[in-house]
Amino acid sequence: MLVISEFSEKLLRPKEVCKRLGISYSTLSRWVGEERIRAIRTAGGKYRVPESEVRRIAEELPISKEVRAIIYARVSSADQKSDLERQIEYLTQYCSSRGYKVVDVLSDVASGLKTDRRGLLKLFNYVINRQVDVVLVTYRDRLTRFGFEYLEYFFKQYGVRVEVVFGEEPKDSYQELVEIVTFFAEKLYGLRSHKKKRLAEEFKKLLEEVDKSD
Repeated sequence: MLVISEFSEKLLRPKEVCKRLGISYSTLSRWVGEERIRAIRTAGGKYRVPESEVRRIAEELPISKEVRAIIYARVSSADQKSDLERQIEYLTQYCSSRGYKVVDVLSDVASGLKTDRRGLLKLFNYVINRQVDVVLVTYRDRLTRFGFEYLEYFFKQYGVRVEVVFGEEPKDSYQELVEIVTFFAEKLYGLRSHKKKRLAEEFKKLLEEVDKSD
């Protein structure tokens, strides 16, 4: 260990060194004793570490940043809640296998066309406040029916990536069309759910009749 005299480089206290390197004081003391890290002795008998040494050690240490994850699950209607639970269960296991730290589990029972979903808006807050590193969904359509690439690009601006576990969801064309019609019927009829439901049912029957005629 060198003795401090005329040393122009910035010298750091042990506490600051431990904070920057993410190590304990005992680890730092051991490294100094093993001469793995160079230290400077002060006149009072204490030691300081040159900043260049801290940078050198930091480059040698493996990256062990904790990945903060948010699980997002969605279904279109209340009778699909069992599917919602399956999504959450699988994504939780997936995070565990990857070593991700689950910050929150968000879910919505709503159309993927809706932009004011409670869970989705909460997800946006996490992203813009930089409280998450990765967003997990089972399929792209769980996050949004249309414009997935726009959301992915938006999240990326905050250093957040979207991880789609299963990729593209196999599409049931009839169900997709019914969901779209139901969504716009809601916009048209507002809270008059009986009209919305009737329109969706009539549209579904129409599709079935078209299918039979082919």
